[in-house]
Amino acid sequence: MKNRIHLLFAGIVMLTSCTSEQKKLSLWYQQPAAEWMQATPVGNGRLGAMIYGGVDTETVALNEITLWSGQPDQNQEQVCGKKQLANIRQLFFEGKIPEGNHLGTQYLSGTPHSFGTHLPFGDLRLEFHRPSGEIKDYKRELNIEESITTITYRVGKTRYTREYLCSNPDNVLIIKLSSEGKDALNFEAGLCLLRKSDVTAADNTLSFTGQALFEKLGPGGVHYSGTIRIVGKDGRITAKDGTLHVENCREALIVIDMRTNYKNPDYAVLCRQTVQNAASKSYNEIKQAHIADYTRLFSRTKLYLGQSDSDRLPTDVRRKQMKEQGADDPGLMALFFQYGRYLLISSSRENSPLPANLQGVWNDNLACNMGWTCDYHLDINTEQNYWLANVGNLAECNAPLFSYLEDLAEYGEKTAMKVYGSPGWVAHTVANVWGYTAPGQGVNWGLAPSSGAWMASHLWNHYCFTHDSLFLREKAYPVLKKAAVFFLDYLVADPRNGYLMTGPSISPENSFLLDGREWCMSLTPTIDRIMVCETFNACIEASGILDVDSDFRRSLETAVAKLPPIQTGKDGAVQEWFEDYELAHPEHRHASHLLSLYPFSQISLERTPELAAAASKSIARRTQAPGYEDTEWSRANDICFYARLKQADNAYNNIKGLLTVFSRENLFTCSPAGVAGAGEDIFSFDANEAAPAGIAEMLLQSHEGYIEFLPALPEQWKNGAFAGLCVRGGASANLEWQNGYVKRAEIIASVDNTFAVKIPRGKKLLTNGKTFPTAAQDIVSIELKKGESIEIL
Repeated sequence: MKNRIHLLFAGIVMLTSCTSEQKKLSLWYQQPAAEWMQATPVGNGRLGAMIYGGVDTETVALNEITLWSGQPDQNQEQVCGKKQLANIRQLFFEGKIPEGNHLGTQYLSGTPHSFGTHLPFGDLRLEFHRPSGEIKDYKRELNIEESITTITYRVGKTRYTREYLCSNPDNVLIIKLSSEGKDALNFEAGLCLLRKSDVTAADNTLSFTGQALFEKLGPGGVHYSGTIRIVGKDGRITAKDGTLHVENCREALIVIDMRTNYKNPDYAVLCRQTVQNAASKSYNEIKQAHIADYTRLFSRTKLYLGQSDSDRLPTDVRRKQMKEQGADDPGLMALFFQYGRYLLISSSRENSPLPANLQGVWNDNLACNMGWTCDYHLDINTEQNYWLANVGNLAECNAPLFSYLEDLAEYGEKTAMKVYGSPGWVAHTVANVWGYTAPGQGVNWGLAPSSGAWMASHLWNHYCFTHDSLFLREKAYPVLKKAAVFFLDYLVADPRNGYLMTGPSISPENSFLLDGREWCMSLTPTIDRIMVCETFNACIEASGILDVDSDFRRSLETAVAKLPPIQTGKDGAVQEWFEDYELAHPEHRHASHLLSLYPFSQISLERTPELAAAASKSIARRTQAPGYEDTEWSRANDICFYARLKQADNAYNNIKGLLTVFSRENLFTCSPAGVAGAGEDIFSFDANEAAPAGIAEMLLQSHEGYIEFLPALPEQWKNGAFAGLCVRGGASANLEWQNGYVKRAEIIASVDNTFAVKIPRGKKLLTNGKTFPTAAQDIVSIELKKGESIEIL
């Protein structure tokens, strides 16, 4: 399969040279990073590092995904229960919205005591002693095809090279330093840690231990251990005053591991053993194993969106030209798409102990100091982290998210019973690694009981793309069923209209006006309707596929029929609440009621055109409101929304806006200064994944039950190609287009299934080399066995 993709893509991109394609798949710079948001990231799904590339002083910011403060909290929920919940609901049934909000706030607020946050370790610092002289030919490059950062420069007659990689097979961060020419390497290695640690230096090894305490977010924290070993081929390595001194080495290897006791009682021993094992190998052995492991995932997908003169420029210069001159740079957009895949592989692997958090596997020491912390936000951010996984041919990267969901569902059973008196499980707006599933302490943002179900929808989406029935039976369905059990018990019939209603709950972070006052709680905000419907329908379909729980399936089918519809308000936009309330903050960034458009498809251009038009009005109303609170993830949202609405120009302009306004020199997307209390730009992983998912959606869609090519292609991408994007049903797709029209395409089945395809005008269809009759049909269905293909010529 891999060779087939590569051969097809090689033919498709005859428009470019191999050298040009290689350049486009790296981020490179002609100067060291001056700050964290200019550094380049490396990671292996557990360890992460930011590489500054300094000449006299090198800074490597160190991270590990389980470095969390906080501890389990048995008293995170207030007791509400069925009886009190019924009393609160009665107030809403009687139209007493203020009274219902007051009583709901009293009983439905969470009470976190030791929530904690993900934390950074701090920095490894290398202080170099080099001969005086001009620094020439400096280059800092992150090759995302191989996941290696390289620093090169010359001083006099000596060329210095550093390579940085974070190996998943060997589970270490590696730095190789070398000099070629007159002068050898001389440097000191020391630590500048943000956590209070015991640091020792002995022989060729730095060791540090401590506890990740962060009183700002409560007591507790994991215990940790780190080991840094330097191996030199020649020269001398000595330890002094907590640092390692390297003298007259032509080549040195720095091997780093850091671990915590999060679900890992032998963390300290394992840390030392891992470093010892890696240090006993040659660098080339580690490097080749790393490249083979990484490219097994990364090389599955190719993307070409066109060429420009900017392709030969450093990455920061390309972005600056786009920002200041409005330049179109299709190559930078294709690089940004592949960079999203690189970051997901670097943050979330099959063996990762936790999924990517608000900052992936990295941490800038800013988010963790904000009120919103560096955690798992379940009201959009963590979901966006994984929107790219399936369509981007990285389904395995979902694994740590699904393991985390199993834990979350277990903890959420206590919350469901204690808060609502219901079986099943529930989780709300925010979550941590300690089992926090209660509402947030502020109901205006924290009372979102459909958030856990939104996360669980990724299980069903994964099945839709892979058709892995074993995964469905053993992983997905048990978690989805328990979410459905909760909703089935939690729903209540509204005596005024007979609909099954949720609540009181919120539309995340938004509120409405009633009689001139602002309120947040109501019955069945639209997001709840969307998520209950998605959860029930997933379980209905899954139970049928697995041939289990027929009685339960029928009860869900009955309940779905009684859910309220998605509605259009008096202004022609999609209603955010069941009632047609006036928005208190029309400029707010959240648009949870439009989940029905993307990532779900309850609103569809084809099936519900009136609601699609209303969704378009909702987007316009929000983005054109005075003082619109634009941010990185809302831009990514809009790319996906406009792709589904087939508004190519709007989608394209939002990609451009994201790259120029809401990203930085290293192409990290950021929550900008001034939004949500931030005093400066703060890295947020979500849009780095959600925006590439939107790019894929512009090129290929399968949510309508059939595969459609180029549904939202902008003029700026009139010539291009992709290989290895995935579609629902269990297949990958390859495509070449010219002047905005499909030239040739291929769909390759990864499982036995029947695939419906929308045939581009004037094209013929071949299956396994034989012409398939299409007559005048726009959409044809073809049965394929695993490995068989459909060709469109």
